[in-house]
Amino acid sequence: MSFLKRAPSFGENFREVKIPFEEGVMETLQAGDLINLTGTMYTGRDQTHRRLCALLAEGKTLPVDLDGQLLYYVGPTPAQPGQVIGAAGPTTSYRMDPYTPQLLALGLKATLGKGARTKPVKDAMQKHGAIYLATIGGAGAFLSKSITSAHLVAFEDAGPEALFRFEVNKFPAVVINDLAGKDYYQMVAEGRQVKI
Repeated sequence: MSFLKRAPSFGENFREVKIPFEEGVMETLQAGDLINLTGTMYTGRDQTHRRLCALLAEGKTLPVDLDGQLLYYVGPTPAQPGQVIGAAGPTTSYRMDPYTPQLLALGLKATLGKGARTKPVKDAMQKHGAIYLATIGGAGAFLSKSITSAHLVAFEDAGPEALFRFEVNKFPAVVINDLAGKDYYQMVAEGRQVKI
């Protein structure tokens, strides 16, 4: 991503944002905004999404209340001695698209991964008032330095695809899809002036 050249410290041009989002903050975030996330996020990849949706189909309670939360698409590697977590880079977001509208309907407010989302997901974000963020692909070891704690929540047998709760400090991201329906990837593709 080109913003690496402009803000190598991930602080100078980045806005500090707490998660879960405080009231009114999401409305101020625009496609292309650079942010540092601090607070609590949950994780989930393909297996977690399949299991969460299977529980919903069975009428069962989910292991975590997703209302108001952020879900990071990551399958972290095991922590080495002295580490909180291993490499924790994003996975490709569209793999979770078949499940995402159902989770957004529960009140999930943000997802975080890499790559573009499909139209059904973007429509669901607009319907339910959610946003999509991306972070740096191929930089899992670097991103893990922003994770201050990692706790297994559910689906331990899924290994790295289990559901974790991360506490993060200044985790870098860029707003891709905002509440107004703007899409940063589309803006770039169309050659429109962007912030980064």
